[in-house]
Amino acid sequence: MSATSSPAYSADCRQCPRLAEFLDTVKQLHPDYFCRPVPPFGDAGARLVIVGLAPGMHGANRSGRPFTGDYAGILLYQTLHKFGFSSRPESIASDDGLVLHDCRITNAVKCLPPQNKPETAEIRTCNRYLASELSALPHGTVILALGTIAHQAVLQALGHKRNAFAFAHGARHQLEHGRVLYDSYHCSRYNTQTRRLTTEMFEAVVRQCRDELQRHS
Repeated sequence: MSATSSPAYSADCRQCPRLAEFLDTVKQLHPDYFCRPVPPFGDAGARLVIVGLAPGMHGANRSGRPFTGDYAGILLYQTLHKFGFSSRPESIASDDGLVLHDCRITNAVKCLPPQNKPETAEIRTCNRYLASELSALPHGTVILALGTIAHQAVLQALGHKRNAFAFAHGARHQLEHGRVLYDSYHCSRYNTQTRRLTTEMFEAVVRQCRDELQRHS
């Protein structure tokens, strides 16, 4: 089953004035871009939930689907396909027919932020959407946070203090209700080109997530 929306998602949300104004400006420059809060994408009953930071200007903000059409999505979707979570190794457009299996992708902040940097208040405001998404997860769900901000947003959404568990690439955190949180560096252009995150490093984390799910299936 593939779902592009969630009860927690609102396409009309404009609660963050700076983000709303920025989206209006980008829409004027690029009338064909999505330029709205980007909904979660994937299997509504997924046991693997990947949480990124926010939509990219010419990626998800253009296509309307997380990590679709931008550089960060290259490694992500290649890896998901390798481990059986995606029907295709590339995510090009929202209508390209790609389907996620037992996997859903969302963001800590649903709207494009200027310079890809959401403010603390914006992360906090958007966290209620993430909290609603994560609260419905079944026992044994694996959450993969891409980067420190996503890691902290997941903890906040689940009622933990943001510093309850320290972020570290490849770290595994046992949460309440049988849920597990894994951390990875974000698969951004900067991280992959500087080799802070290599293909092997990212695949190792996704393999851990897959193996975790298989142990509890």
